[in-house]
Amino acid sequence: MTVIPDAAFFDRISRLRLAMGHRASMNLTGNRKSTQKGSSTEFSDFREYMPGDDIRRIDWNAYGRLDRLYIKEYMEEKEAVVSILLDTSASMNYGIQKKSEYACMLSAAFAYMGQNNMDRVILYDLRQMHVPFLAGSTRSALPRLTDWLSQRTFDGKVDICESVRQLPMKGPGVTIIISDFLQEALMESSLKKELTMVRKLLRLLDYRRQRTVFLHVLAGEELFAGRSAEFTGTRNLIDMEEKSTLRLTLDAASIRVYEQALQEYLSSLRQECARMGAFYAVCNTETDIYQLIFQELRALYDF
Repeated sequence: MTVIPDAAFFDRISRLRLAMGHRASMNLTGNRKSTQKGSSTEFSDFREYMPGDDIRRIDWNAYGRLDRLYIKEYMEEKEAVVSILLDTSASMNYGIQKKSEYACMLSAAFAYMGQNNMDRVILYDLRQMHVPFLAGSTRSALPRLTDWLSQRTFDGKVDICESVRQLPMKGPGVTIIISDFLQEALMESSLKKELTMVRKLLRLLDYRRQRTVFLHVLAGEELFAGRSAEFTGTRNLIDMEEKSTLRLTLDAASIRVYEQALQEYLSSLRQECARMGAFYAVCNTETDIYQLIFQELRALYDF
């Protein structure tokens, strides 16, 4: 059972509003949208049908041609879309302050910001991309949001890039990926100075007119391994996703090599995001959640 935020948490973040940011999103209004849905006859765009959409808005001609369901959108009902992708792999269960719990707090915070601003909020479990959760676009949907988060289990592994490719076409907005990004293929490409996978992911989201946000959640023990006696001496290291075990003797020198490699990985992700205009932040689970949201992530908001 995942720990979820209480009412006091949501009260404190209620004044925050996500900025869309992407150049193609400037015509979105959310509160940015008109509350008079359907009153305009000026066609704006198609987006792929999502569970919970009004079936009366399905374009059946498009279905006949493409064998996929699409929804018609009109200028006055065009709304900002906030997509939150939560990593539920087993490695997220690590830490004295578990990364999984911290990530759920962040998911709840950004979903609530979107709801509070009448944006369209959709959450995805990265291991179950085919079952999106429509959190709604009003604060009245908050209980459903917290229920969904409380039901998340953290097990197995994920392929972040493949999961992002499965995102349906839904118009411009914000896509927030909350993960520890401890995926072997991503890390290996970083060590080789070839961030091809990350670059393709960012380009795909940019093409889909998304403001991309990487929230890199790591435990304090992962970031500062050298300060703890737990990581010195002969230890059995267990891969939480593969369940394999590696027996190593760790000393100060080997820990410094690890910390340097980790910092190089973080730096490479940060640089790649900056190059593509995406937002990147390391979220240390030892940091007070309010300090993180109000200070370290303040560049994400409209005030």
